Amino acid sequence: MSTVGGGGAGEVLAALLERGQTVAAAESLTGGLVTAALTEAAGASRSVRGSVTAYATEVKRDVLGVDGPLLDARGAVDAEVALQMARGVRTLLAADWGIATTGVAGPDEQDGQAVGTVFVAVAGPRGAGSVQQLSLDGNRAVIRAGSVRAVLALLVRELTGNARAKDTEHNGGN
Repeated sequence: MSTVGGGGAGEVLAALLERGQTVAAAESLTGGLVTAALTEAAGASRSVRGSVTAYATEVKRDVLGVDGPLLDARGAVDAEVALQMARGVRTLLAADWGIATTGVAGPDEQDGQAVGTVFVAVAGPRGAGSVQQLSLDGNRAVIRAGSVRAVLALLVRELTGNARAKDTEHNGGN
């Protein structure tokens, strides 16, 4: 596994394979690094559907279906934008899970957001999902690598939490 994604990519792929599920990524500031980390492992094609590098705001709107008025009002670096990106790529690429990154890697602020402000999001089956705001320090490479680790860790938490909930429902359903 790549040091960019740390152990997170291996955990994600193992959890997805165990469940027979897939993932798709919508990446802005990470520019493909999340997908690169996920696809570095042999056999990743069984779980990784693909990705959209939505660096431009128009791509977030026109390809991923992020609400235009939301983008106009808040800019691209926003929690709800991240969640809509994750939902959009999940739908677009017919994946069980969608993950997204949007933020400011620097060197300059964007949309009134400071360098290091990042939102990572996960959207999954039956409305499952969450968003995490990060405030990362460091240069561009450090911020982007931290964003990769964070979105993969968030997906692992969602997969683990949903598995426990499903087991509880199944065991308690009789």
